[in-house]
Amino acid sequence: MPSLILVRHASTPAMRAARFPAGERADPAGLARAAGLAGTLPEGRWFTAPEPAARETAEALAPGRAEVVPELAVADPGRWRGLPYADVALAEPDALRRWREGPAQAPPGGESDAEMARRVAAWLEKWRATAAEPAVACCDAGPIRAALGHVLGLTGAGAFDLAPLSLTELSATPAGWRVRRVNHRPEPGAASVVKREA
Repeated sequence: MPSLILVRHASTPAMRAARFPAGERADPAGLARAAGLAGTLPEGRWFTAPEPAARETAEALAPGRAEVVPELAVADPGRWRGLPYADVALAEPDALRRWREGPAQAPPGGESDAEMARRVAAWLEKWRATAAEPAVACCDAGPIRAALGHVLGLTGAGAFDLAPLSLTELSATPAGWRVRRVNHRPEPGAASVVKREA
C-alpha cells in the first residue's frame, strides 16, 4: 500500500523566537536546505498546508506540484497569534494554564488541538481510502502530531519531537496504518528517502 510522508516545513522566525504561529514565511536557509532534498522524495501526489512556510517548503522540494489542503493547517492560536509564549505566560497565566490542561482546550478565540486532530484524521482517512500512489505533505508539527495520534490511537501526541524538514512516514494498509519512522532527518544529496515495504 502507498506511503504518506509528512514533512515538517522549514523553520520560521516564530519557531526560533518561541512564539505562537502567525502565518510567517520560512527562513531562507531552511528553504535552501529543502531545495537540496528535492528529488529524494516520491514522485506521487504532493500536498501542502495553507501556511506560507509550508507552501514555500513544498515549492522548494517539488516546484509546482503541491495541492493546498486546508485540513493540514496548524491549530489557530486565536488572539495569541504571533505572541511570544513567555509574554502570554506573564499576561494571561490562567488562560495559558487552561489551554495546557488538555487537547480539548482552545486558546482564546482559537482552535483546540482536538479540533485540529479531527480534521487531520478525516483527511488522512479520505486519502487512505483512495490512495493509489505515494504522497508527500508539507505542514507544521501540530498536524503531524495529530496524524500520529490518530494512527496510534492516542488522545494526544505532543511528546513527539519533530525537527524542521524532518520526515514522518506512514503506510496505508487495508487494515489501517503503519508508522515507518518519525522525525527522520535526511541529508541533502542522499538517495531516495522512501523505505521499501518489509
